[in-house]
Amino acid sequence: MNAMQEELFLELRQTQIEIENSLKNKQKPDWLTSILNEELADIDAALQKIKKGNFGQCEISGEFLPDDLLKIIPTLKSIKDSDDLEIYYKKSLH
Repeated sequence: MNAMQEELFLELRQTQIEIENSLKNKQKPDWLTSILNEELADIDAALQKIKKGNFGQCEISGEFLPDDLLKIIPTLKSIKDSDDLEIYYKKSLH
């Protein structure tokens, strides 16, 4: 695990704890519950990739995703996902 991955691991772990606490404190499920559960699943997947040593690889092509992009969105799964995100940003993500 390199320094960037270690930093992202700690950040993802902290976010995971915060989301788990939010879900635990909810009185009843609402519109946000499913979003939080999806985000939690993405975080779990990213943490497992870091542990297994394949963090940052595109799940489609196997190519490595840009570090700059992973720092912004550490749960990114593929290059296609980053291309899809560009429609929401005025500036290029790459």
